[in-house]
Amino acid sequence: MECVVTCTVNNNADLLGVSKIRYPEYKMKQTAHIFYLLLVLLMFTSFTGAKQGDNTLVIVIDAGHGGKDPGSISKKVQEKKVTLDIARKLGKMLTDSFKDVKVVYTRYNDSFVELHERAKIANRNKASIFISIHCNHNHKTTPNGSETYVMGLHKSDDNLDVAKRENEAVLYEDDYEKQQDYEGFDPNSPEAHIIFSFYQNAFRDQSLTLASKVEKHLSARKKVKKSRGVKQAGFLVLWKTTMPSILIETGFISNPTEREYLASDSGKKEVAESIFKAVKDYKAYLSTIK
Repeated sequence: MECVVTCTVNNNADLLGVSKIRYPEYKMKQTAHIFYLLLVLLMFTSFTGAKQGDNTLVIVIDAGHGGKDPGSISKKVQEKKVTLDIARKLGKMLTDSFKDVKVVYTRYNDSFVELHERAKIANRNKASIFISIHCNHNHKTTPNGSETYVMGLHKSDDNLDVAKRENEAVLYEDDYEKQQDYEGFDPNSPEAHIIFSFYQNAFRDQSLTLASKVEKHLSARKKVKKSRGVKQAGFLVLWKTTMPSILIETGFISNPTEREYLASDSGKKEVAESIFKAVKDYKAYLSTIK
């Protein structure tokens, strides 16, 4: 389901266990990736040119998981419900605040949207930025804090684990092994992640700028404010987006304090407000580089 809302700025957004993941054999050829990278760069050139004559900022808000994919689950709190509530609150804030912004949701209800389709929704709408909202999870209850990811080569095993967990959503898709959109990508292959890191390279700087602003405002929250920083990893949902894109882990649903916070209406509202402030700052930043 693709939901579009045209916004109106007063001048002035316990882990479901999946055991023994089996991905299709990694068969991607280097020449194919070079060709695709050139195609992405060409699209970036066209994309940038289109934005110069149009002041509308198109923001795609992606509520992680949904439908038959609940995401992480801890003490009956489901990630898919938390992310949807935050996404809708963020969208409303943008709607109420900006007249030169168009908001597009990848889902606006408890529906299942395939990972590759989320990127396609952003690309079809010629999005200016793509924001994917998630909740983190750990087998221990002590880890806490937010972290925002951009597409890139993971710098630690923890980053890779986060990407693998979020990429498990692909297992809910019918015949995902045959999906040409994934090109046989294997998240468990070191070689795949090296090649994977080249994607989104044309938008890396803008993505990092937006991600930094998100973490700045999330770390300024009153109750839950620890920031684990801006990180890089390979996420299928960000793979083929042709615009600056980020994935926000709003907090650990496995941590008792953060779980209670993220399950509450006030907590979700505060998260949405933090992302909204980051988008507002990013919007102001864009006006300085035009």
